[in-house]
Amino acid sequence: MKRDPLPRFAWALTGSGHFLRESLEIATRLPYTDLYLSAAAEEVLHMYNVDLEDLRRHFRLFRDTTASAAPVGLFYHGFYHTVVIAPATSNTVAKLVCGIADTLVTNIYAQAGKQRIPSIVFACDAEPEVYTEAPKEWVTLYPRRIDLENTERLKRFEYTTVATTIEELRQAVEARLRCLNISAS
Repeated sequence: MKRDPLPRFAWALTGSGHFLRESLEIATRLPYTDLYLSAAAEEVLHMYNVDLEDLRRHFRLFRDTTASAAPVGLFYHGFYHTVVIAPATSNTVAKLVCGIADTLVTNIYAQAGKQRIPSIVFACDAEPEVYTEAPKEWVTLYPRRIDLENTERLKRFEYTTVATTIEELRQAVEARLRCLNISAS
């Protein structure tokens, strides 16, 4: 793949619907952004009536279709300056904390860390009570202690910023843009 003149954002979606539309709205405003979809993200996008063709108008899409997560090779050649995983399920956060890289999303996080590329993770299960949009209604969830502990553990990882609200995600992305001296549209 031909490299763009400027490194890009790698924005990854997992199987969470928690502030999914708002996360995509933030991603859509960013310049030079690729979208990485886990297999669960594709299912969730369908449940929330988000069309892949609409996403293709804004992003290059990478789908979780190879056992080796082949697109991670792009991280070795300066294609990306930042990884954003938003929204991130408690399952994804647990895998990140344990160093498990068995999906496209967890693998790009691992490879970004090995390349010292900063990551922003919007952890969904970060409060004892979470009010969130399910596909057909709003529901209250009560994350388990292990989910909350994993979010806290991830906050201590190098090259990682953890957002626990959509506003914190916005602020983290804006801070990264300022650091890179780039503006969003």
